[in-house]
Amino acid sequence: MYGDFECPYCLAAQGILDRVRSRLGDRLRFVFRHFPLDGVHPMARQAAELSEAAAAQDAFWPAHDALFAAQGRLQPAELVKIARDLGLDAARVERELADGTHAARVQHDVDTGTASGVTGTPGFFANGVMVDGAFDAGSLVAALRGQ
Repeated sequence: MYGDFECPYCLAAQGILDRVRSRLGDRLRFVFRHFPLDGVHPMARQAAELSEAAAAQDAFWPAHDALFAAQGRLQPAELVKIARDLGLDAARVERELADGTHAARVQHDVDTGTASGVTGTPGFFANGVMVDGAFDAGSLVAALRGQ
């Protein structure tokens, strides 16, 4: 999934993805890639960088979940609060955000998404093929099963 932490459709997709995971279990490898829509969501890129700062401290998925849970409240102070609440080294996270330590990683996801045809979020791929049109748990499971 190419996603944006401020995108309401990406937030809505989280419940759908939970259903897909429950149906496919260990047969599913889920990958989240960043695709911040800077013109629409001003904090999305910084939120993406926070998630990568969390990943550097082995906490990407908890940060992923916390960022979606905080949607609508994402501001610089909230990002640091999320890091602190997750038990991360918040001072390190603040430094990494200020220094742009993870900016290249986020931009790489944007570039690969653009090259693969992603134009908005959420953007789903199943077995290397973009899933077009509306999505729901059934259609994503079918795409993953090659149906």
